[in-house]
Amino acid sequence: MIKLEKFLLLFLCLIISSCASIHAVYTPYRGYTEEGIASWYGNEFHGRRTSSGEVYNMYAHTAAHRTLPLGTMVKVERLDNHKQTVVRINDRGPFVEGRIIDLSYAAARDLDMISTGTAPVRVTVLFPAEVYRAMEKELFTVQVGSFNSYTRALLLKRKIEKHFPYVYLKKFSDGQNVYWRVRVGKYTDRSSADVCSAKLKQLGFPAFVAASD
Repeated sequence: MIKLEKFLLLFLCLIISSCASIHAVYTPYRGYTEEGIASWYGNEFHGRRTSSGEVYNMYAHTAAHRTLPLGTMVKVERLDNHKQTVVRINDRGPFVEGRIIDLSYAAARDLDMISTGTAPVRVTVLFPAEVYRAMEKELFTVQVGSFNSYTRALLLKRKIEKHFPYVYLKKFSDGQNVYWRVRVGKYTDRSSADVCSAKLKQLGFPAFVAASD
């Protein structure tokens, strides 16, 4: 029975990895890596709610990522001093151009990047989140802004609607404040989301691709 379950799980993974509608690089398979700049967030967000619904604990080993499924376990290695840490993705971000992961205070301390604020890192998936999440129909969206004012979010939404047909507001609460995220489209493949993001940037909007959860 156990062998049969393992076989079915392997078969399901093979189907997912070969699915043309999911951009191969962003499929959260074990061993997937990406390199870029990491940042960290701490006391200001301590005790607030994350995108996963969990309360953020700056002393826990967690992180925010734009696209990896919530629950994914990753290893983060700082490239200039080779220090490492392991974190679980439980939030979305970082919402700054050029950064790939936002670490908790505890994880940033492991990498000795508290004082620097940012550091070059390599992120490696150790343990993917639930397999079924990779089969969701709507995997990606493009975020253009996040406001604690509904009026400001609505104004930006109306500006973008002059150029794009599907613009929506995503409400998010961290337990203390409510934010309105302005998003454009929902896509089953990363490449389509990238095209949308590029068009928005050409129009002067600070857009980036994020998971649609």
